[in-house]
Amino acid sequence: MSAPADIPRNLGPSWGYGFLLWAERSWPGWIFRPAFMLGTWVALPLLPGPRRHSRAFLAVVLGRPARLIEVWRHFFTSADVLMLALRIARGVPHHCRLDPALGGDFAALIASRQPALFGSFHFGHSDLLGYYLGDSSRPVAMIRLRVGNSDDTRLLGHLFGKWVSFIWVNDPANLLFALKDTLAAGGSLALKCDRLGYSAKIEPFHFLGCARLFPFTIYHLALLFDRPVVFCLGVPGAADETLVLASPVFTPDAAAGRDENLRRARVHFQAVLAQLEALVRQHPFFWFNFVPLNPEPPATGAVRRPGPLA
Repeated sequence: MSAPADIPRNLGPSWGYGFLLWAERSWPGWIFRPAFMLGTWVALPLLPGPRRHSRAFLAVVLGRPARLIEVWRHFFTSADVLMLALRIARGVPHHCRLDPALGGDFAALIASRQPALFGSFHFGHSDLLGYYLGDSSRPVAMIRLRVGNSDDTRLLGHLFGKWVSFIWVNDPANLLFALKDTLAAGGSLALKCDRLGYSAKIEPFHFLGCARLFPFTIYHLALLFDRPVVFCLGVPGAADETLVLASPVFTPDAAAGRDENLRRARVHFQAVLAQLEALVRQHPFFWFNFVPLNPEPPATGAVRRPGPLA
């Protein structure tokens, strides 16, 4: 199905992905890599909004005004990870390895085949994690925004189509029905939890120095459908490898009330965001949100940190 003309688009021309795939296969590396870097410099002046948001984010995470070379590096890192996804989509081998220090609960959940809610963020190699989950023979529906020029999603979906499907948030009237059908059929969901645009539930959490608003819908789904929640992040590992970092698993307690479960959920998500913040400060150019940084809540009341997990 082709995307409607009025929906959002990824950065770049409609033919850009196809050209990159052709050039990466046809040109020697010593030509392609410098040309790819130069192309990012050429694109930078043509993207005033994303460039402004990149500079504002980098100023927060670096604690000083960002230099132009750093803004370019932010864009180039995003483009480089996109090229990785395109290479994987055309069959180049790539492996995901779970960090054993952070993945005990996650590994047990994967081995159980229990349907679950897998959260992530627009950070590092996290776009590949839904396909990694599908590659483990677990049916996963990825909740995504359908955009007008997204060959990476189309090609990766074709490669992993036996286990991976998509639920598009562009159609909010049918979204809840699609979610319910997927979970009732024993499937799992993978969704990003950093951008606010399509989330019905938003709450403040501490991130990058102050309280900021984040989507909290994944936990409401967990309570509604009695599903565990775990967050995954992907960062580069060894050559041809993504290192998967997983959070502890949040499991709703049927014996506890809704308020207690939501309290525990807030504690869990705050710990997830603390892990994310540590990684963002360590790898600031892997934060692929070229949109305004999550805003602070309205100044109509104090924002409290979630209490300790019972």
